[in-house]
Amino acid sequence: MFDIGFWELILIAVVGLVVLGPERLPVAIRNVSRWIGAARRMAGSVRDELEQELKIQELQENLKKAEQMGMKNLSPEIQQSVDELKKAAEDVQRPYSPKSDSTDAASASSPTKDKTE
Repeated sequence: MFDIGFWELILIAVVGLVVLGPERLPVAIRNVSRWIGAARRMAGSVRDELEQELKIQELQENLKKAEQMGMKNLSPEIQQSVDELKKAAEDVQRPYSPKSDSTDAASASSPTKDKTE
């Protein structure tokens, strides 16, 4: 990252020792190392988030391309996954379909019959 050699580190250590003194130098080194560690962790988390966003964007672009191609040249496993995803999306869009109403009506009628018997 930085092109700092051994002699440059020695010079920084000597200047730090002269400026801060032997009592405050270890505390200053610990504080600087904590700041550097926090900056590295923050940079790593930002990099990871950017990589995730790029992967999501790439997946969305691939899905759009597949939709434009009509999803004709997909393997059977992928086609099955796409069909399942489409079915799940339809279920979310239409939560009160006639199928669910008939099962709700059947389940609602059976407890009342049990209570009356």
